Formats: sequence, structure tokens, C-alpha cells
Amino acid sequence: MTIHFSRPAPHIALVELDLPPTNALGNAMRLLMNAGLDAIDADLDVRCIMLTGRGRLFCAGNDLRELADRAPDDLSPISDFNALMGRIETLRMPVIAAVNGGALGGGLDLALACDIRLAAEGASFTASGVNVGLMASTGRLPRLIGVGPAKAMLLTGLPIDAATALRTGLVTGVYAAERLLDEALTLAGQIASRAPLAVEAAKRFAGLDAAESAARMPGALDVLAGSADHREAVASFLEKRPAVFTRS
Repeated sequence: MTIHFSRPAPHIALVELDLPPTNALGNAMRLLMNAGLDAIDADLDVRCIMLTGRGRLFCAGNDLRELADRAPDDLSPISDFNALMGRIETLRMPVIAAVNGGALGGGLDLALACDIRLAAEGASFTASGVNVGLMASTGRLPRLIGVGPAKAMLLTGLPIDAATALRTGLVTGVYAAERLLDEALTLAGQIASRAPLAVEAAKRFAGLDAAESAARMPGALDVLAGSADHREAVASFLEKRPAVFTRS
């Protein structure tokens, strides 16, 4: 049981769940994930994260054995899992989910907590909370694909395949399994080549309602417009050369 953390390219971190056969995020795996994210978040050289699973599944969510063994009033496994999803969703840098197989229940929530989702052709997505007497993904899934399509998943607990996920907008690309990580790495490289302060700001502002965006946008634009990275981005474009950003 482990989670592999590596740096496959400059400014990019790769996180791989490795707990056969389900890659479930039980208590021990959550501790490993949080410790790894601490290190990644502290490293300002990292501009994008890729998240995937090893083996047959992407992730099956929480550990059902731990849920079955807990006291009825002990909600910590659920609240701890949800806290990890929230942390991934609000990381300063973008996170790309490379969904290599089944994303089930909380595993679907894990994919939804990421900023961008790519899928292997054999991947599937299941809002399986109702199958185990729970609910999950009721916030993130409707926001992403719309209430109607989301309810069809949330209320039945039935899976959808990668092609359907692409059609509904749940994922933005579907690839042969052997190409999935390469495609994710290409996308991560494109993100990492952009001005990091601007990328992080764009992530924070994406999806805000008009009032909140209007309230927060002027200050953020002032910071970005006055930054050295903005000047470097413009200069590199005009001079037709790669940019060298300093997060300043």
C-alpha cells in the first residue's frame, strides 16, 4: 500500500494511487496523501499536478471496511475523506485527473475535485453513494454536467462509460490507456508553461458568481498587471522565446 510521488517533468508533480485492487482512500492512504500534498504545496516550483491510479481502477473512494467497522456515531472517516476532497479542490495549482479505470463513489468525487479530467477508453464513472446507503458528488457533479444528467447518475447508482463522460463534459478527453499519462503530461506541460500567478488566479476565479467575481477581481488584476511575470510573459511573446517566470 502506497502512493507514489514523482516529478516526471519540470514544474509537474505526478501522484499515483497504488493500493490494489481498488485504490481506496482509507485512513492510512489519506494520511499518505495529505503528507504528500503538504510537500507538493510547499514547493513553489510545482505548477501542476497529475493524479492517477495504478492497476484496474482509478479509485473506489473511501474504504468500505473501515466504514463498516466504525461506531454508528463516528463520522470521522466520512468527514476526513470530504476534507481531503476539499483540499485537492482548493490547492493553489491545477490538478489533472488521469482516470485510468473505474472512478466509483468517492473515487468519482476525487476526479471531480480535480480541475481537469482525462479518461482512458475503458474508464467508467459511478455515483455509487445510493448503492451503499450514502450520497456523494451531489454538489460537484451537477455543477459540472448539469442537474438532469447528474440526477440520472446520482439516483440510479449506475455507471457511465468514458464516451458518455466526454459527451456530458465530465471529462475533456478520452484516450487509449497506453496514451493517457502522456496526454495528461502534455496538458500539464502546457499549463506549467504559463505564468504561474496568473494560472493560480484563474483557478481561484473560475466559476465564481458575478457578484463575488466583481468584488474580488479588481485587486487580483492589479496584482497580476503589476507583476514581473506579466511583463516577462509579454516580453517573451514579443521576442518569440520561452518565458522565465519568477512568481513575482
